[in-house]
Amino acid sequence: MQESILKNKSYDFAILIVKSYKTISSEKKEFTLSRQLLKSGTSIGANIREAEFAQSNKDFINKMSIALKEANETEYWLLLLKDTNYINHDIFTKLVNINKELIKMLVSTINTMKSKNH
Repeated sequence: MQESILKNKSYDFAILIVKSYKTISSEKKEFTLSRQLLKSGTSIGANIREAEFAQSNKDFINKMSIALKEANETEYWLLLLKDTNYINHDIFTKLVNINKELIKMLVSTINTMKSKNH
C-alpha cells in the first residue's frame, strides 16, 4: 500500500519539479541549478518505478536507496535556489515539505524491507 502512495506522491512531486524548472529557466533565466533540481527531483520517482520490478529484495532496497539519495540531493538544490533568490519562499516551502515526506516514506520502506531480510 505504502509503495503505491509513494509512487503516486513521487510522480506528483516530479510534475511540480518540472513546472518549477520551467518557471525558473524562463522567468529567472537560471539554467544550471534548476537543471540539477530537475534531474534529481524527477529521478526520485523514476527509481521508485524501477524498484517495482526489482529482481530481488536486495535490488528493491538498492533502487529505493538511490531514490532516497536523490531526494536528499533535491533538498540541497531547493535550499540553494531559495538562498540565491531563484525560487520564492512559498514555492520552496511547498516543495521541501513534499520532499521531506518522500524521504520519510522512503526511509520507512527501506527499513521495513531490511527487517524482512533479517
